[in-house]
Amino acid sequence: MKAWYDKIDAVERVSDLEAIRIAVFGKKGVLAAEFAKMKDAPNEDKAAIAKELNIHKGRLTALLTQKKEMLQLHELEAAMKAEAIDVTLYSAPSQSGSLHPVMETMDRIVEYFSSMNFAVYTGPMIEDDFHNFEALNLPKYHPARDMQDTFYFKDEMLLRTHTSPVQIRTMLQSQPPIRMIAPGAVFRRDYDLTHTPMFHQVEGLLVDEAGSVSFANLKFILEDFLHYMFGDVAVRFRPSFFPFTEPSAEVDISCIFCEGEGCRVCSKTGWLEVLGCGIVDSNVFQAVNYNNVSGYAFGLGVERFAMLIHRIGDLRSLFEGDVRLLEQFR
Repeated sequence: MKAWYDKIDAVERVSDLEAIRIAVFGKKGVLAAEFAKMKDAPNEDKAAIAKELNIHKGRLTALLTQKKEMLQLHELEAAMKAEAIDVTLYSAPSQSGSLHPVMETMDRIVEYFSSMNFAVYTGPMIEDDFHNFEALNLPKYHPARDMQDTFYFKDEMLLRTHTSPVQIRTMLQSQPPIRMIAPGAVFRRDYDLTHTPMFHQVEGLLVDEAGSVSFANLKFILEDFLHYMFGDVAVRFRPSFFPFTEPSAEVDISCIFCEGEGCRVCSKTGWLEVLGCGIVDSNVFQAVNYNNVSGYAFGLGVERFAMLIHRIGDLRSLFEGDVRLLEQFR
């Protein structure tokens, strides 16, 4: 039996150890054969032979168990070592992500006005009628209140249709001077090539002592901003009407596609409308209890800027999540 002890000590794999176990303890194994020989032994020797064989059986069982545990541990350690990752090695190149074109454009806009010392404010997307309409000089009969434009809830609550309510909340909570922008998502009941039910705006407001703010101040900063965003373009201001500003203007830039020559995008005019602005109406200041102040405001659609900068023809494609489109802005 000593040879089997030596074989167990020398074995190096669990599979080989299992073969030894079968050879020793199997139905046709060594121990079974030794016990079978007892029938031919003298009766007076059978007890001693059985005792010795049982001793070997116990020792071999213990030795096999101990050896198996040791071999399994060694195999586990070898497998872990083989599968170990060296974190100091360079990894394979991976594709990097990128900002969505709308968010990238938003960041550029905020970056410009932050550099001009405008603070950034945000507000709730669910607004009440006062902050979204009444305080902005929008009477009950104004078309912007129509259900086709606004998502209404109960109790005169609604999804904000612009970020101007943030300006109202800021003026109600603080005193001039105020120099702020309000970027964020807004909602309107519209959906086509150039409109979606949810889009993004950046609106700006500057309020200071009466007489210290003029349309010339507004014109200067918007021209500088548009050159920052679109490069060397011509800028013009056209008289317009907004309930919350008077006088008001719409701002155009020379078409970046045809350089002012006239094309399909600019409807052969050579100009593209990009934002609205004006001097804050006195009724707005009365709604927030401001006296002896003056100010200007402006607002723009971030998606429109993104479409112009990146030459995107359909606004809806910005929200469809098509990876083929988004990968172009990596």
